Amino acid sequence: MKKEVKDTIIVELGEKLKEYPHFYLVDVTGMNAANTSKLRRKCFKSDIKMVVVKNNLLIKALEAAEVDFAPLYESLVGTTAVLFTQTANVPAKLLKEYEKEGIPALKAAYAEEGIFVGADKLADLIAIKSKNEVIADIVALLQSPAKNVVSALQSGANTIHGVLKTLGERPE
Repeated sequence: MKKEVKDTIIVELGEKLKEYPHFYLVDVTGMNAANTSKLRRKCFKSDIKMVVVKNNLLIKALEAAEVDFAPLYESLVGTTAVLFTQTANVPAKLLKEYEKEGIPALKAAYAEEGIFVGADKLADLIAIKSKNEVIADIVALLQSPAKNVVSALQSGANTIHGVLKTLGERPE
């Protein structure tokens, strides 16, 4: 591969690192073309950008980034695919489907400004909530007391109405 091509790849990877706030390093060693194509389709449906890249080029792109990605370098062995995403937990949920097969397997991840190294961190990555999930939880918490007050008022109104109706129907 010519130096110009390598430099172009490093620059493109650097741009992706700036564009996407989260990425996963996945071991795809031993995957055949059909399985790789199937994985790419699933990634596309989940809004994940999958790039298979040479480890040395990825290391150079990571070194050029503003964030210190040094803990990830050890996991860059074998065939590596990088899954770039806007939502931190989506690739983890996708990899969970392949957990029993073992391929592809999580090597490391950078999600929510944290570095996760090792396949055993998959459960932690799945547990990360997206921005929309956190907002939904907050809205539900804020609505809960209001719903309780409205419910209490409605049940009290029914009770008062029942008492007044009974009193009104009573002979004098």
